[in-house]
Amino acid sequence: QVQLVQSGGDLVQAGGSLKLSCAHSVISSINHWGWYRQAPAKQRELVASITSRNTIYYTDSVKGRFTISRDNAKNTVYLQMNSLKPEDTAVYYCSVAVAVGVTYWGQGTQVTVSS
Repeated sequence: QVQLVQSGGDLVQAGGSLKLSCAHSVISSINHWGWYRQAPAKQRELVASITSRNTIYYTDSVKGRFTISRDNAKNTVYLQMNSLKPEDTAVYYCSVAVAVGVTYWGQGTQVTVSS
């Protein structure tokens, strides 16, 4: 069974940094990796993604502050988060897509940014 195991969520003060990790057991060739987040009373949104061709996307609210990266040898994708704001508080989920309509999800990790 495919598993995505996340780590790195924590409580941090505004202006601080966190690095999220997502280790996966996907064997198939991966088309893209993504980080999503869901804040209370809000829908899940795509925060950042990276493709197998190294095309990177960030949502406007995190540009210049977050960095997505991957290490294929370790089967791990990362999200470096700097200059964190209270508005970044959410449950963060990683995902990997191996084909259109075939996506696997991590269990989620809580990131809480205090004022």
